[in-house]
Amino acid sequence: MRVRFLGTGTSHGVPVIGCSCPVCTSKDPRDTRYRSSILVSEGETRILVDAGPEFRLQAIAAGLTRLDAILLTHAHADHIHGLDDLRPLSRGGILPVYGNREAIDETAVRFAYVFKQSQEGGGKPRIKLLEMESGDMTIGGVTVRPIKLLHGNLPILGYRFGTFAYLSDCSKIPEGSMRALAGVEVLVIDGLRLRPHPTHFSVDEALETASRIGARETWLTHLTHDHSHAFLSEYCEKRVGGTMARPAWDSLELEV
Repeated sequence: MRVRFLGTGTSHGVPVIGCSCPVCTSKDPRDTRYRSSILVSEGETRILVDAGPEFRLQAIAAGLTRLDAILLTHAHADHIHGLDDLRPLSRGGILPVYGNREAIDETAVRFAYVFKQSQEGGGKPRIKLLEMESGDMTIGGVTVRPIKLLHGNLPILGYRFGTFAYLSDCSKIPEGSMRALAGVEVLVIDGLRLRPHPTHFSVDEALETASRIGARETWLTHLTHDHSHAFLSEYCEKRVGGTMARPAWDSLELEV
């Protein structure tokens, strides 16, 4: 299975509008961070996790030509506002969009025009909103397990694919979900910045959680402009021992 990071940035993206900090003006391409999203590929199956405002650009950069499903972590703008750009990918059939009840209800409100009768010529994505049930489900031969997380007080979902797990935008993992993550070897986890935040793991909290899970390989995502890629790489290397932990970057691809 191949995982491509379409974006690794926080809700503002990096560079941030109007900001001239060292990270926002960096020449290192790894310091340019679109809103967080991944593409999971196995054989001919393509599964998108979140569709943020840059989805069109991310899809073109990835050479994306088809999708089998979209999984939503939650319905904040930086995770769903690219759904309209699914139009070219849904011409051949309706695309299922999965999430928890909170995400599905909010998305239905934000994209109400998609589900209303309208005049001919008004392009709309052909999507169907579906509540993700507990337990494993199969999409095109790929087994997906939803993982319940908390983003502050908001219930959201992470996703496990075999020994790989994607946990974006989380500040707490319930004990039942920690048990559901047993055996994960490659972990992507929210590590917003060094300073604490009420709705996101800090870098240290993310690394501590990864240690509890027992992942041999940890990648931080949903990164702010507080820290450069080079700084975070060095910081993580100093903080962890025999395991590998690094900041992810846009267009990074993993074989898992």
